[in-house]
Amino acid sequence: MSAPITTSGSAGSIAAEAPVALTARAPQVPAERLVAEMVPPPRFATVSFDNYIPDRDQPSQAEAVTVLRGFAGRLGSSAGTGKGGRRHWFRRAAKPAAPSGPRGVYLDGGYGVGKTHLLASLWHATPAAPERKAFGTFVELTNLVGALGFQQTVKTLSDHRLLCIDEFELDDPGDTVLVSTLLGKLVEAGVALAATSNTLPGKLGEGRFAAADFLREIQGLSAHFQPVRIDGEDYRHRGLPEAPAPHSDEVVTRAAKRTPGASLDAFPALLEHLSRVHPSRYGAMCDGVQAVCLTGVGPVPDQSTALRLVVLADRLYDREVPVLASGVPFDQLFSEEMLNGGYRKKYFRAISRLTALARDARQLAEA
Repeated sequence: MSAPITTSGSAGSIAAEAPVALTARAPQVPAERLVAEMVPPPRFATVSFDNYIPDRDQPSQAEAVTVLRGFAGRLGSSAGTGKGGRRHWFRRAAKPAAPSGPRGVYLDGGYGVGKTHLLASLWHATPAAPERKAFGTFVELTNLVGALGFQQTVKTLSDHRLLCIDEFELDDPGDTVLVSTLLGKLVEAGVALAATSNTLPGKLGEGRFAAADFLREIQGLSAHFQPVRIDGEDYRHRGLPEAPAPHSDEVVTRAAKRTPGASLDAFPALLEHLSRVHPSRYGAMCDGVQAVCLTGVGPVPDQSTALRLVVLADRLYDREVPVLASGVPFDQLFSEEMLNGGYRKKYFRAISRLTALARDARQLAEA
């Protein structure tokens, strides 16, 4: 849950500074920043195995913690920091000693069972300097390859002790092959791997469906991964009421004007703007934004637009930025055809995360 949000002045006062507009932002992000930001996002900056709370009715959750603790322990503490503890972005360091056991773990489970929490906990628990371990989503990893080129990405990541990949995507054959080839090179260099992905809602209870997909898609690497099943319901909505209903345009606009650091955009204009900004820059586009206010939210018109919105939702969730909106509820963003298609995992994740951020934003409307 995000920290409480304060508004300036009394309930009816308006902040002197007008809200920013995401549509006015098109940041340029250097490759060095892309690499430097491959750490757990703010939402998961302080997580650990100790503050992960397993569901007592789901023993696989506690078992996953045990497996991951052991994996982190096997990685050892031989990874150094280089001269003076400074990061040398494009210089290959000594090859780390290979730990015994599998070179990778794959966390297989549904939405909101805490896979990202556990993946970030593994990153924190691995005894290596921060510059010798990397954490990012599958999309961020493909963006890094696009920014640096394949060979330079291999060179940059080969001196790492651990690479954590959140939300490994199995729905784009080209990207899957690209990342599988990259991971093969990194395994040869001695890098340990950890990944998560989602079991589809319609496939829950069907054993290791997602794990089987993952291991098949990465083919030659499958022997290096130990699948770890995590069962349970979405903690973001566990025991909570339904998502809050959208507000009026007036309420959203008023909240944006009185909330320091808030952005205010018309939803259709924001969708159009996202088409002109590379997804690797969405995180930078949100720099300094304390709340996102959107008017006129409606169904997303096409798949390309929907996939861009998914990336933005992930960046906002990572940064714990609440979202206050008017229009239709977030569970009506994507058509039935989209929710039943090949990218449905992404859309269900986006709905889950945006709904959680909408709950975080209720206090903005009530102020």
